[in-house]
Amino acid sequence: MAKKLLVLAFALVIASAFLVDLGRRDIDAAGDGGTLIRDASMVITMDAKLGTLENTDVLIDGDTIAAVGRGLRASGAQVVDGRDKIIMPGFVDLHTHLWQSLIRGCATDKELNGWLDECVLPLQRSPMNSADAYAGGRLSALDSLSTGVTTVNDWPHAFNADFNRGDLRALVDSKQRFVFTYMGGKDPAISQEIRRVKKDVIDPNPLARLMIGTHPATGNYENTLASEKLAEELGVSLNVHLHESKTDPATGQMDALRRAGALRPGLLTGHTIHMTDAELDELAAHDVRVAHNPLSNMRLASGVARVPDMKTRNMKVGLGLDGGTNDTSDMFNNMRAAVGLQRALSKDPDRYPTPTDVLRMATLGGAEVLGLDKEIGSLTPGKKADLLVIDTQALNFAPKVDWPAQVVFNTQPANVQWVFVNGVALKKDGKIVGDTGRAIADAQAAADRVKTYLGR
Repeated sequence: MAKKLLVLAFALVIASAFLVDLGRRDIDAAGDGGTLIRDASMVITMDAKLGTLENTDVLIDGDTIAAVGRGLRASGAQVVDGRDKIIMPGFVDLHTHLWQSLIRGCATDKELNGWLDECVLPLQRSPMNSADAYAGGRLSALDSLSTGVTTVNDWPHAFNADFNRGDLRALVDSKQRFVFTYMGGKDPAISQEIRRVKKDVIDPNPLARLMIGTHPATGNYENTLASEKLAEELGVSLNVHLHESKTDPATGQMDALRRAGALRPGLLTGHTIHMTDAELDELAAHDVRVAHNPLSNMRLASGVARVPDMKTRNMKVGLGLDGGTNDTSDMFNNMRAAVGLQRALSKDPDRYPTPTDVLRMATLGGAEVLGLDKEIGSLTPGKKADLLVIDTQALNFAPKVDWPAQVVFNTQPANVQWVFVNGVALKKDGKIVGDTGRAIADAQAAADRVKTYLGR
């Protein structure tokens, strides 16, 4: 009997070794021409089943994460040294206006409505064109990519169709994964242009999605209703700013959304600060999602969103950078602000969100908000290869104490060494891919034109 058990055990060992080797051969064949990040000191997968791993490889095959594990092989693959590096999913920026790099630093002494009056609304009557939009969008896209933002939800406003085309071209050229929020309304020409953009630009691009934007209010109800109807027709979600300023509740934003039938799963609300308990209950009941923009809310003195109360209602909440009122594309700084605001308000260090929570909000949580969590947001084999590589051997990051916490509290954009979107390296060895000098020069020329539009 003992002899039979010994033979069986030996057979199991041989079979196990064969299966491991077979798996490696599969990876060899699939990984040809891909990228292998070898011996990463830490891999923060954001996958509940995989967890956080040490001394682990990540294999990218084409646009996909092929494998996460030790001892992976990939013949012909580019090899990136992962020693002293942290690998994690790319950031998801749920709410921004990329063109607003052209008004960085504008009206820093104003709250939301004063800032809009001085820096944005005058441009609706200006000759803003595709060159302006492209310059601002291109600069912001390269900037956000360099900091580890791999997916962005960009809302370029509604200056004119030509402006929107320039902004959209900047997004396509960036090779960033993106959601394009096109401002809708009751004008049939705008609706027809949105249909064309979806058919000709968004649908053929695997990196692109569409949302319809509107500004809900009693006085803007017809545009709100038309935008919601178009969103339903096209099978996309509506994207709105909701109760950002303390003056917003009086404009009937929630009532306009109710009347238009827009309170439905997938609706994305930005800011969502000045909410009653009943209103939060209503949003939660309809699976409405929230883009939390802590740095922007601080800059404009807008208030502190009730993120812990949203959590208790099981609402889907992620983070946004919000363009020109953030003045930075730094998601690390945004995460710190999300933690710090709630702690300062409650005087409770355990208050939601914790550092672990904001890491999820900035990655998988943001993907869930957009309904893209089956594709991105975690380093799960089979998902799209959107990820970043952080160098831990820097004066602002070392020494090693609690690396996941240090990602939130210590990391700066300069620590991001590699950024991959859809398997393509858009930042390599600390340098963004693309002509950054040209992007800066073009943005300066556009900003100079914008100053004249603003009467400065």
